[in-house]
Amino acid sequence: MQPKIGIKEENLLSIAKVLSIILADEVVLYTKTKKAHWNIEGIDFYNKHLFFQQQYEQLDELVDSIAERIRMLGHYAPASLKEYLELTQLTEQSREKNDSTGFCNDLLQDHETIIIYLRENIDPIATHFKDVGTSDFATGLLEAHEKMAWMLRAHLK
Repeated sequence: MQPKIGIKEENLLSIAKVLSIILADEVVLYTKTKKAHWNIEGIDFYNKHLFFQQQYEQLDELVDSIAERIRMLGHYAPASLKEYLELTQLTEQSREKNDSTGFCNDLLQDHETIIIYLRENIDPIATHFKDVGTSDFATGLLEAHEKMAWMLRAHLK
């Protein structure tokens, strides 16, 4: 049953598509952050191991909230690896060295990609698709990614 919340059905579909790309990016970033957590090596192992754990736990909460938002809008959230890989803007990296600088740089780049995509879509979601709720939700996601990116940047100084 489609929600009757004052947003046109075609707009709900368009918003769900935007959120599905964000969801795919979040899942890929979550996986890459888990990879960093599991495979970090070096003198700063313990510190970065815990740091990456904090980041993937935050991402896990974001993933769930985005999927639920898609469902609130009356659409199904993508939930397969195939769908995520088709939708994501991010790429997987393969590395020879599992050092903190490399992982932090890779993850920072991904956060910044998500930040840019969110920033490009927040206003259109509110103005063109007439959904201030999802626009506000996306602003919260933007702020969470800005903070995680700042934390990664600080580790690279």
